[in-house]
Amino acid sequence: MNETFNLYTFLAFTGCLATGLFFAWLLYWRESNLTRQLRIGLAIGRTVTMSLILWLLFSPLIQQISYTLEKPVIVIAQDNSESIGAFTPAGFDSLKYRKDVQRLQAGLSDKYEVRGYSFSDKVTDGLDFSYKGKLTNATQLIKQLSDELMNKNVGAVILATDGVFNRGGNPAQELASLKAPVYTIALGDTIPKKDILISAVNVNDLVYLDNDFRMEVQVQAYQCNGVPVKLTVLEDGKKVHEETVSVNSELFSKNIPVNLKASKTGQHKYIISLSPVEKEISVKNNIFQTLVEVIDERQKVLIAAAGPHPDLAALKQAISLNKHHEVSVVLNDDLLKIDPKGYGLIILYQLPDNQFDANTLLTKIKAEKVPVWYIIGAQSNLNRFNQVQQQVSFSGNNAIQYQYSDVDKNLSIFDLDPASRKIIENFDPLQAPSGLFKGLGNQQVVLDQRNGKMKTDRPALFFMNDNGRKTGYLIGEGLWKWKLSEARENPQTPVFNELLGKITQYLSVKDDRRKFRVRPVKNTFEENDRILLNAILYNDSYQPVNTPDVNLLIKDEKGKTYNFTFSRFESSYQLDAGILPPGNYSYTASTSLGSQHYQDKGSFFVNTLTAEFQQTLANHQLLYQLASQTNGKLYLPDQLLKIKDDLLQSNQLKTWSYEDRKYEELINFKSLFVLILVLLSIEWFVRKRNSAL
Repeated sequence: MNETFNLYTFLAFTGCLATGLFFAWLLYWRESNLTRQLRIGLAIGRTVTMSLILWLLFSPLIQQISYTLEKPVIVIAQDNSESIGAFTPAGFDSLKYRKDVQRLQAGLSDKYEVRGYSFSDKVTDGLDFSYKGKLTNATQLIKQLSDELMNKNVGAVILATDGVFNRGGNPAQELASLKAPVYTIALGDTIPKKDILISAVNVNDLVYLDNDFRMEVQVQAYQCNGVPVKLTVLEDGKKVHEETVSVNSELFSKNIPVNLKASKTGQHKYIISLSPVEKEISVKNNIFQTLVEVIDERQKVLIAAAGPHPDLAALKQAISLNKHHEVSVVLNDDLLKIDPKGYGLIILYQLPDNQFDANTLLTKIKAEKVPVWYIIGAQSNLNRFNQVQQQVSFSGNNAIQYQYSDVDKNLSIFDLDPASRKIIENFDPLQAPSGLFKGLGNQQVVLDQRNGKMKTDRPALFFMNDNGRKTGYLIGEGLWKWKLSEARENPQTPVFNELLGKITQYLSVKDDRRKFRVRPVKNTFEENDRILLNAILYNDSYQPVNTPDVNLLIKDEKGKTYNFTFSRFESSYQLDAGILPPGNYSYTASTSLGSQHYQDKGSFFVNTLTAEFQQTLANHQLLYQLASQTNGKLYLPDQLLKIKDDLLQSNQLKTWSYEDRKYEELINFKSLFVLILVLLSIEWFVRKRNSAL
């Protein structure tokens, strides 16, 4: 029925009952073939049957109440990382500990719902005592528990670990979300043992050819006072550095700088090692491996001009400050001997000139598609200039006028801070042709021309793209005046040099125009990382396509090969090559598009994880804090069976009872249908037997 018996329900039920009585009276009041007892019995049955049938027409609701009991959930989480098996205190019986944990789990299962987990670099169901995990991440465990046990009756968390969490940090904040006491089992050894280790190596993973670079090695030592330790650095198997480290305390830590030189391009594997000491607890943390990629970014820059000019010296000096730029100034007829192929950037200073058009050089430059920076001045032959390139066209008066420079408000190619912008806008004016000029294509403007205080929309310094070749244009000569005007306030002229350096860098950097490229998401993977690679393929219009298959062959140092096929993702390709053993790997990717066959090669490195051996001392203080802040308790391994008694005596673990109320229409009850059918059948049978039909 409804939750409240209201007047409507009462009247409806009364009406159904009265109707049932009325039909029974009509049928059995004057029935002469039946005895008085049978008439009364059959009348009652007919009354009930008719009342029920009529009552169903009002679709009454029946309230059903059920109760569900939920036992408290007890979580037992076992640290399965390598350090648990490697560093144990004296007298620790690993087999006995394992059996005690299993006995604890079985004993608690009688009254509670017990769930076992193992955690290290990943979280798995069940208790695992193999101790093969490469990392310890308790935060990941607690987050998974929070997701799985949300709105559950979590009674307690039993956490068996050494308290050394080398991934994810301190899990205290995540534990608070479970709202359950944490009982910690303190594993590991807190007594310092003799050990030396490399705790960290800091070095840039990308350096430039012929540059000196520094590697900082952080060495730590425990209980090794007075013991000399030899530090060795190998580059691709060749010794490049060796020194002796004097350990002068029981708790020793020191950053040791190692100066190296990048003498060869490519990826180089560096192995940093410390010589072992007698009775050392672990030698796995004595070695550290890292990769450094050496690239050659040196660019030859040619400054070509018809004759001497102060601007040439200013350009050369500013560009030469970058030691990766080799600058040459070539004048007049010597330009005929120049081969543009060997240069990363050519600066055509007022060429074509009124007296020297450098036609031979310009023809070679156009054929080689070398990036070009045109500087237009008073000696420029503008008519000839309009012929040798098709992006900027001059017309009208060629008289010279002075133009100041403003930094364009939409500058996006490189950054200039507000102070530098102000200095540039205070530079002396340049001498520029006063005629009109227009750019035939998209322009990336750096500086705009300004007449006195009147700003214009005419660009002074801008970049364009000539069918894949970068081109730059400076409308005006007199750069040496910029340098002098800045020197009046700042003798070191950093802004002028910075601006010229950025212009040169932008124009000389080579764009990767290959149609097929394959790259791993990073050059160095840890041994528990999944090897992920991305690939992209372009058609002749440089639109990405992923119709053909892309195959990949990975080869390790021993020559073992692994074959894969990339998966298509949107308009590119992706590959998950899974987890590979530590070592150096090279790869070759290949595909075909139409009649063209493409191939790309590269390499990556899988590093051995030694994080579990970087800290050999257990952190029981942290475990005590985790337990105390959640109203739990710390136990030693030989005390863990006491956890059961403490939990049974605790008032915090209570069974939850859930009341479930639901309403269902009476017509859905099959038993009611059976009752009506039985009553009608009995009535028919009795009437038939007594000839009352």
